[in-house]
Amino acid sequence: MTPPVIELRGATKSYPGGVHALRGVDLRVDRGELAAIVGPSGSGKSTLLNLLGTLDRATSGEVRVAGYDVSELSDAQLSALRARHIGFVFQHFHLAPGRSAQDNVADGLLYGGTGLRERRARARTALEEVGLGHRIGHLAHQLSGGEKQRVAIARALVGGPDLLLADEPTGALDSASGEMVMNLIHELHAGGTTVCVITHDNDIADSLPRRIRFRDGEIVDDSGAAPAAAVSPAAPAAPGSPAEPTEEVTR
Repeated sequence: MTPPVIELRGATKSYPGGVHALRGVDLRVDRGELAAIVGPSGSGKSTLLNLLGTLDRATSGEVRVAGYDVSELSDAQLSALRARHIGFVFQHFHLAPGRSAQDNVADGLLYGGTGLRERRARARTALEEVGLGHRIGHLAHQLSGGEKQRVAIARALVGGPDLLLADEPTGALDSASGEMVMNLIHELHAGGTTVCVITHDNDIADSLPRRIRFRDGEIVDDSGAAPAAAVSPAAPAAPGSPAEPTEEVTR
């Protein structure tokens, strides 16, 4: 049985001073879903993003991403997990200003052991897929906001990740560019990509098939909650271990 892309059981995150950012969260997202994680500032959605992206660890409970139990992985293995299985898109793009669109996308493969020629060829293909084949040689500062975000999406997808995490992907864009980016996200979902959009915008959330609403560190509503399996499937070998070599084939 294919494991869910995301599975949390009783996940908590606490900080000194009695701050409880997440309170016993149970969440399952299966392969091919498109979900909004929505809530106001301070609701816990950013903390959840950090756990899903393996940028932080839960205080207690279980967090599995792409079938891996995050608590059992070393920092090096977590880096390998991010490089091979998770794509990130952020509000402010994070493109290198002095590099071309192609090189910005190719940089998404730096930690996968891929040679420069192949990185650039795959970057070209990814840019064509997001409608930017004609802007491949343009530097980041020569691109519009919407084009920069599409470059960021291409960079996130070039390695064939199991999960795309989009954190406020339209927050720095005008309405027309934001609509273009959301249309692209819908197209990626239609092509089989699993996407979680983290947002405070209820209009964006309401446009997506599944809406997971957070408040005060808890899920208060989930329009597409799936029943949790009684027993999780066995986790795959840890990233970077002999059973999963660094030259793993891109999916």
